Amino acid sequence: MPWVPALIALCLCTTLAAAADWPQWLGPGRNAVSPEKVAVWKEPPRVLWRQPVGEGHSSPVVAGGRVFLHVKVKDKDEEEVLCFASPTGKQLWRYTYPRARFDSPFGVGPRATPAVVEGRVYALGVTGVLTCLEADSGKPVWQVDTARQFQPPPLKFGVSCSPLVEGDKVLVNVGAKGASVVAFGKAKGEVVWKSLDDPASYSSPIVFDQAGRRQVVFLTGANVVSLDPASGEVFWKFPLVDLLSESSTTPIRAGDLLLASSVTYGSVGLRLQVKDSKPAFSQAWKNGALTCYFSTPVPVGKEHVYLVTGGLLPPPRVTLRCVASATGEELWNRPKVGRYHASLLRTGDDKLLMLDDNGNLVLLDPDPKEYRELARARVCGPTWAHPALADGRLYVRDDKELICLQLGE
Repeated sequence: MPWVPALIALCLCTTLAAAADWPQWLGPGRNAVSPEKVAVWKEPPRVLWRQPVGEGHSSPVVAGGRVFLHVKVKDKDEEEVLCFASPTGKQLWRYTYPRARFDSPFGVGPRATPAVVEGRVYALGVTGVLTCLEADSGKPVWQVDTARQFQPPPLKFGVSCSPLVEGDKVLVNVGAKGASVVAFGKAKGEVVWKSLDDPASYSSPIVFDQAGRRQVVFLTGANVVSLDPASGEVFWKFPLVDLLSESSTTPIRAGDLLLASSVTYGSVGLRLQVKDSKPAFSQAWKNGALTCYFSTPVPVGKEHVYLVTGGLLPPPRVTLRCVASATGEELWNRPKVGRYHASLLRTGDDKLLMLDDNGNLVLLDPDPKEYRELARARVCGPTWAHPALADGRLYVRDDKELICLQLGE
């Protein structure tokens, strides 16, 4: 029966196509959303493998059957990008490079998460070293020390902007005068354009289409700003200044709204519009109580968004909140879901995975009427890194290890 091999091949291709990579900060859509479904577990998720790794808050990314992680080298002013085989955890390569000395009360490893695009890895270190590597071999392609080249004011907690690869460019928030946002050539690392005078924040950008125009949105140290990713032209700006200069959350799009937040400012909803054939906005709402620290909110459906907020008064504690997207009104909250932080990830069947900074993984049914917990397990040590979900496996990292968990069959 000659059709049998063809049928098997078709089924195999369909299976592989359904298993999406997690190749950048917050996943394939840069919005903490996975197409994969996660069943309720009765026993803690099985550990497939674990590997000791260096210090850092950078999140793992998954592409082409490989897992990539950016870490600090112990007892040295060096950082390295590590590559592991995703099914087995076998280390395939490592690339190590020197960096400037850096000190911080909250760890001295990389914060930004690499991006893997078209066979190359783009990683930004805590002192501003931007590196491009071949994903297969770890061979360096190019490297730029953004701090040395542009001399931005240093960030107290280190460079944290996860690179965004858009077309033939790599976009980062450098934070220098005349070079707040910089676009580097993806192939060679040359400066393609520079824009704005805003100081840097700890936030990472997103990109999307609106009314036929492509726009990239950054939360800098001074503004929510929309730019043309091709040229750096400013479409619009909305002032958002954190009193502690600690803007850290990634802006998110929820339908025709853009949400941005910081720990002292609260959250704002900006309605996306078009004016004179260019992207524009109007303010829809502001809620000063929705003080997201460095956990990015996640929309579920058209009407609700779930977010984790923090406060400045001791003891440290964070709260999960369900909010009406259109108005910013809180519908319910669940206090003490972590100390400083908890990451949110939306699954393909609209459940929420929450990984708190004590290492507890929680599966939630995002009911707008009440908090509904479906399953819970402790899966790692203390962590501020966002998990990665790909091919039924969840990858988490704590202060000592990279861990692969089986969430599907």
